[in-house]
Amino acid sequence: FAFNQGEVCTCPSRALIQESIYDEFMARALKRVAAIKQGNPLDPNTMLGAQASSEQLEKILSYMDIGRQEGAEVLIGGERNVLAGELAGGFYVKPTVFADVVPGMTIEREEIFGPVLSIIPFDTEAEAVQIANNTPYGLTNYIQSQDGARRNRLARQLQSGMVEMNGKSRGAGAPFGGVKASGRAREGGHWGIEEFLEVKAISGWDGTQDIAAE
Repeated sequence: FAFNQGEVCTCPSRALIQESIYDEFMARALKRVAAIKQGNPLDPNTMLGAQASSEQLEKILSYMDIGRQEGAEVLIGGERNVLAGELAGGFYVKPTVFADVVPGMTIEREEIFGPVLSIIPFDTEAEAVQIANNTPYGLTNYIQSQDGARRNRLARQLQSGMVEMNGKSRGAGAPFGGVKASGRAREGGHWGIEEFLEVKAISGWDGTQDIAAE
């Protein structure tokens, strides 16, 4: 959410929360977002810096407007953050949380690349999988659950190139890449090496001949 100001392809911009814990999650999430310190990224106390450009700033703000127009509710943020002093004029966006987001909304389906989180409630596990997979993208999914069997079951059903569970990062040598509109190429491990190789197929090979003797 705050990592790289949200301008990262693996940013978890949608949060699917089971209805039984929805209210508790929202209270904790809003408290956490309200505590985010925004400012100079060279300050070690800063948690969220400015967006990369004015164009990106305007893009994020336009998505916020679309979210409101389509019926989502801004619980915190939702606007440019105008700072003073040496940071005046910086391309800062207040960290934003949308509630009442439903599948099909623009902010639910498209990549915003900013500090914007869309909260989507769900009832059953099957419903969560359906919502998660109903997107043209498929780079990373994140699962949080104390039920190991449930985590494993969900990870196998999610349509993405990577799944991280309970904050566990990918191991050394694990491939990085996605599916669907997120592309099918891979970085890392032998999968990444294979991206630089060209395969040649030969049929009718005479295995009785010694190539070295030629």
